[in-house]
Amino acid sequence: MKIVIALDKFKGTLSAPKACEIVGDAFREVRPDWDLVVKPMADGGDGTAEVLCAANNGQWVSCHVTGPLSQIGVSATYVWIERERMAVIEVAAASGLVLLKPEQRNPLETTTYGTGELIRYAVERGARKILLGVGGSATVDGGVGAAMALGWRFLDATGQPVGRGGGELQRIAKIEVPVGRDRRARRTDGRPSGPSLPAIEVLCDVDNPLCGEHGAARVFGPQKGATPEMVERLDAGLHHLARLVKEQLGKEILNVPGAGAAGGLAAGAIAFMCAKLVPGIDTVMEASGLEDALRGADWVITGEGKFDEQSLRGKVVSGVTKLARKHRVKVAVLAGSVNVSKPEGIEIALATRKEGMSLDYALANADKLLAERARELGRVL
Repeated sequence: MKIVIALDKFKGTLSAPKACEIVGDAFREVRPDWDLVVKPMADGGDGTAEVLCAANNGQWVSCHVTGPLSQIGVSATYVWIERERMAVIEVAAASGLVLLKPEQRNPLETTTYGTGELIRYAVERGARKILLGVGGSATVDGGVGAAMALGWRFLDATGQPVGRGGGELQRIAKIEVPVGRDRRARRTDGRPSGPSLPAIEVLCDVDNPLCGEHGAARVFGPQKGATPEMVERLDAGLHHLARLVKEQLGKEILNVPGAGAAGGLAAGAIAFMCAKLVPGIDTVMEASGLEDALRGADWVITGEGKFDEQSLRGKVVSGVTKLARKHRVKVAVLAGSVNVSKPEGIEIALATRKEGMSLDYALANADKLLAERARELGRVL
């Protein structure tokens, strides 16, 4: 029997490669004769660079950049794939929530400036293409910080540059295109469209718009430290930014699905980097050769830390299941927790955290619990 193992990370406990390794070892204990193909997965969130690095024989490049707060410097890495002259950059590496202590979380002040610095370093290295993973950010600045690092200027009503952070968005009165660098060809209406950059694709793992009830501030702001009052201010700032971008640059970012990713950095990438938003899982599946691996397979095993309704909207499980259905491969899910009724296309869904088990215990023993469940699944298959 041929089985493809294609799990995402179990956030906070197991990387995707480690989770796949555990399941593979457990299956070999049960049935050494099975043909196992391992394809770690990601959807554009943190961990994407690691998966794409392994799939493409990439190398890690380290840079010193600004952290999520301007007064913090961090050593951040990105992946360089020489064959394609391509860089894979994760927002979380420079502007991530994990880089802050809980008491430091304040999206009025956090900035994506360091992410822009990573992009600049990749451009200077000669990147022809940049993939930008946008999960895990500590920011709600609409990508303005990253644009500042790339030479854009954001001026207040007196002509002075505004500061960094989501709290400064409403003060912007004028957006100035970078000076002293090559620019892309002018648009047909004569407006410049920004600095010359390689093709940039934003790997989205959500479909949230920039503003409103399902926007960056209201949905993701609280987990980044925003109080209800901050959420209102941040949402108003993003609305203001979208209006200026439309009026001064001629670009629509307000209602683009996925523009709210990374606190609106996805929207900023469209506005200031001429970027394209793409489903992260599709990019990873293509880069890893998952479709070829599924040909002739009997089962594919996928999963993540929490299997819930969000898993079915652009996440790893949904992407793998869709591709498996195309090749008539059965799907089983192994997850830390299962909080959704078994959807169409999934034969088995098992949680590693059993009823009555504390969350702390489940997290501390994630590797052992996954191995145990995988052995159980192997015996069932």
